[in-house]
Amino acid sequence: MRKRIVVYILLLVGSLFVTNAQETGEDDFGFWAMYFGTNRVSDAVSIHTEAQFRYYELASNFNQLLLRTGVNYHISDKAVVTLGYGYISTDPTFVEPDGEKNILEHRIYQQFVLRNSLGKFAIGHRYRLEQRFIDNPLSGNDTQHRARYLLRLTYPLSDNWFLTAYDEIFINLQEPVFGQNRLYGAVGYQANKDVSIQLGYLKNHFTGINFDRLQIGITWNTDLRKKDENTE
Repeated sequence: MRKRIVVYILLLVGSLFVTNAQETGEDDFGFWAMYFGTNRVSDAVSIHTEAQFRYYELASNFNQLLLRTGVNYHISDKAVVTLGYGYISTDPTFVEPDGEKNILEHRIYQQFVLRNSLGKFAIGHRYRLEQRFIDNPLSGNDTQHRARYLLRLTYPLSDNWFLTAYDEIFINLQEPVFGQNRLYGAVGYQANKDVSIQLGYLKNHFTGINFDRLQIGITWNTDLRKKDENTE
């Protein structure tokens, strides 16, 4: 009789674990579709544009919409500072109960990007501060602050193909201190001087939970500066 009780308890614990994994979507391979743009308007200034569509599963089960823009000031070819704004709509649960409302966030951010190289490797450092104004239907309004650091390595395979990888850590400026960590690797194709495409894999780590994400990213940079007629 005791053995049966132990077996029933183990089965119950196991079923709870499986149910929890399904409810969080941790066992599912998610998908992020992303667009990034830098629109140069002068030698010193450019406009950043960005849109990301994130799903708990491959192209289904909405997780998050992220729209971001910013004004970049180019200190040099290797150093850029940015002041920007982001709008984020998040479905925090894998399951979709009736009447569920998304968490809405307005975000102001400041960042500094520094680029250098080591041999054939291009190295990028991104330092970002964020002020997050969050409207959660369940817990109400909240203001949070966060710091992020991203280290990226890019290696050219040919004139058009390249490999890229980054690691980014998120540090909350309130409890809990650790926010998340993102580890990413991708293969990229430079279609022309303005457009590139990346297909990659992201490991998104939170405290006690990890998500696997397939990513497709398109970067489209434009130059709106007036050309000097004497140089044409």
